[in-house]
Amino acid sequence: MKIKKLSLRSRIFIAMILLVLLASVLIAAVTIYQYNEEARDYHRERLERKEKAIRKSIEFIVQETTYPVTTENIPLIFKDAIFDIDAIHSLQVNLYNLDGQLLKSSKRTIQRDTTEQCLDADVLNALSNTAEHRYVLKKEKNGQIFQSSYSYITDGKFKNLAILNLPYLENDDFLNKELNEFLMRLGYAYLAMILAAIVFAYFISKYITKSLKTISDKMNETRLEKRNKKIKVEATSEEIETLVNSYNSMIDELEASAVKLATSEREQAWREMAKQVAHEIKNPLTPMRLSVQSFQRKFDPSDENIHQKVDEYSNTLIQQIDTMSSIASAFSNFAKMPAQKSENLDVVHIVKLALDIFNEDYISFEAKEDEIIAKFDRTQLIRVVTNLVKNSIQAIPEEKENPSIKVIVFSEGSEVKVTVEDNGNGIAEETKSKIFEPKFTTKSSGMGLGLAMVKNIVETFKGSITFTSQEGKGTTFTVAFPKE
Repeated sequence: MKIKKLSLRSRIFIAMILLVLLASVLIAAVTIYQYNEEARDYHRERLERKEKAIRKSIEFIVQETTYPVTTENIPLIFKDAIFDIDAIHSLQVNLYNLDGQLLKSSKRTIQRDTTEQCLDADVLNALSNTAEHRYVLKKEKNGQIFQSSYSYITDGKFKNLAILNLPYLENDDFLNKELNEFLMRLGYAYLAMILAAIVFAYFISKYITKSLKTISDKMNETRLEKRNKKIKVEATSEEIETLVNSYNSMIDELEASAVKLATSEREQAWREMAKQVAHEIKNPLTPMRLSVQSFQRKFDPSDENIHQKVDEYSNTLIQQIDTMSSIASAFSNFAKMPAQKSENLDVVHIVKLALDIFNEDYISFEAKEDEIIAKFDRTQLIRVVTNLVKNSIQAIPEEKENPSIKVIVFSEGSEVKVTVEDNGNGIAEETKSKIFEPKFTTKSSGMGLGLAMVKNIVETFKGSITFTSQEGKGTTFTVAFPKE
């Protein structure tokens, strides 16, 4: 199985287990190395301590002896004392003359090894050539390590009398036992750690990949043609949170782009339809009107009731023609983007002026300031206000008790805001998302081309229109646009 084909969860799990195993191996290796170093230091320092103590004993015996202190008298001087030294320090003592011949030894044997009778020339050369006049020889025999230290014994005038040799056996049984016990305890500890690491790695890998799995599933479900849900992940790492925030931002941008695209396509379709309808309706209107008026003028009035009949017929026909003309104009006006004629206006005065055309006594006006100057088109601002107020009037049923429409103008920071609040029927939940879509309707709810036109005008002047509505209690529209 290749590592690249493993899942992220498996990689994290294997990596954590391998990390614990590698740590245990490294710690065991460092421990063994440290024990070996400590053992070497221990034997070296122990041999030096014993050598120092034995030399002091030898110097004391040399000072107290009654024999002349010469190399030849060494066996006499240390005849019995050498065994006492061996017994006190638990270490064999050998004394050689300066030529390397054995003079005296504390080793009690009937037949001495011939190799111990004379020192090698290499030992003598190394001893004489070192600055400290001390040489340590290390050998391995039958699986055991021996050290032998060689140094000079001097008389009171620091003249070399003999060569002191101390054979030393490195007994590591105690240290090896401690090392084995430590490694065993370390093994138990790391076995427990490995088991804990397996459990921990399982849950931590599951925890880490859970968020990634959620993100992956959401990304696979993302579609342009449907509403995508955002990811909600609690108590996660900073990296995962950043990834989730990026995904959620992408969803917002995708949704906004989809909405703009859909809105643009619908509005373009309605514009084309409006132009076609306007063209088809307006063409016969003028000749129809002229024909009716001509008929009205030229018809023979011999019938005493003919004038009344003609007038009724003409008025009815003209009224229908005007209605058709107004419909065509509404479509045509929506199809054309309003011309942006920015001029400094007193918004308070213009809004109040727009309300003067309404006769309903339940329409009230309130201005937070006496004068609010902003750049807008006078005609378009009047159209915005009149359309919103008409929409509110149509939203209030005739049987409504205490009908009310409040128009408020105020400034907020660098923006001017106009609110139109009514206590009419409100807007149904299923209709709210389509409130600004261009569609023609003859219902009294006012959800026709008026609101779409208002939105078009306001957005042309870099403003916005929003609303809040509660079904059965009323609706409030808020128009906001910059002062400059």
